[in-house]
Amino acid sequence: MNIINKMNITKKGSPGVSGTLMMPTPKYQTYHAKLVILGDTAVGKSCLVLRYVREEFCEFQESTIGAAFLSHTAELGSESVKFEIWDTAGQERYRSLAPMYYRGAAAAVIVYDVTNRESFSGAKSWVKELERRAGTGIVIALAGNKSDMESKRNIEFEEVAAYAQENNLLHFETSAKTGANIKEFIQEIATKIPKTPPLETHSAFPIAPPRHRRRDPFSCW
Repeated sequence: MNIINKMNITKKGSPGVSGTLMMPTPKYQTYHAKLVILGDTAVGKSCLVLRYVREEFCEFQESTIGAAFLSHTAELGSESVKFEIWDTAGQERYRSLAPMYYRGAAAAVIVYDVTNRESFSGAKSWVKELERRAGTGIVIALAGNKSDMESKRNIEFEEVAAYAQENNLLHFETSAKTGANIKEFIQEIATKIPKTPPLETHSAFPIAPPRHRRRDPFSCW
């Protein structure tokens, strides 16, 4: 039910006489979007997703087999985005399955480990693959995970920021362990994705009332 805003106005030609103008507030809208998580193995993809969705952190997270599915809603004031999150496996033997998960995605988060330079090279290869095969319109974001391990850092923020700007990517550094920047990162993605209103729901097989017609001697009806 719409909430009604009230605003006092003065009627034209009637000084001092006030009335009430009834103005309906904008309807709250929820959008649905597919979000895929990509990156090399052991960069913390599953930990990042679990921190965002459940606010949990597991020091020793088992490797994902194939892909895992979770969902979470990002609130954006008068609207929200319900993300359908596909957390993909990072092992090379599962790479051929990735197109099945990023096809039709509104956004992709490519995770790398700030303590592992090789994982950033892997992230670049994912960027190239998405640009080549995922189609136009997908929002691509880089997440430099494990930012809490500053003493072991092997990739500087400025280096990745320059690469992200050059390739029109979003870029944040995050920590699944402390939760730093994860919600802010996903919120930023939610503001960037195209907003398509959900389709109206209809019955798959609408049932129409039978029409009356005259029977004849040879009718099977």
